[in-house]
Amino acid sequence: MDKFIAHILVIDDDEGIRSLVKKYLNENNFLVTTADNAENALEKIKIIKFDLIILDIMMPGKSGLEFLKEHKKKLETPVILLTAKGEANERVEGLEIGADDYLPKPFEPKELILRINNILNKTIKTDQKRVIEFENVKIDLNKLLIVKTNKEYKINITEKKILEKMINNPGKTFSREIIGKLINLDKERSIDVIITRLRKKIEIDPKNPKFLQTIRGAGYVLWIE
Repeated sequence: MDKFIAHILVIDDDEGIRSLVKKYLNENNFLVTTADNAENALEKIKIIKFDLIILDIMMPGKSGLEFLKEHKKKLETPVILLTAKGEANERVEGLEIGADDYLPKPFEPKELILRINNILNKTIKTDQKRVIEFENVKIDLNKLLIVKTNKEYKINITEKKILEKMINNPGKTFSREIIGKLINLDKERSIDVIITRLRKKIEIDPKNPKFLQTIRGAGYVLWIE
């Protein structure tokens, strides 16, 4: 099975903290998006399905606790709280309303990575889908085959890796960066060509895709549910 690349959203009003956390996570092969306040974070959550959120409690405007209380159920995404010393009450409240863990500042980068991996290891699904059907399309990753309206289309290993990730994360947007890491390719134009080729095999009208869609400014998503 291909290595899972988690996409993490870091929400903190402190630019220094955001930069440091992003650096730590990038060095450990995580894909990272940042936001400096709750409103900015919500705009990004609308177009990207994150695997985990790192959330600062003390932020101007809407606090981390307010954000968590309002959106945890909708997100269905693990949350690690970043807290300052002396915020014991806030930590307890955060755990009560749905946070999965917390880490007081200042923290050791290794501890942050450990806590992230512990949570992700519990939430990543092990029962990966290999065959899926939707409308007039059947994708069979075992046979490296797509059947569309009774016509068969072969897929190669590169296409299989992309489809496997998307099939098991329906509705999740994958940026060109994360797709590139998945298939060891860093040329955005080449990734676009691969997606175009897949659309010809999946879509009835590849120029107006219904399933394998582009999310402007974010990447690609497979809508199959």
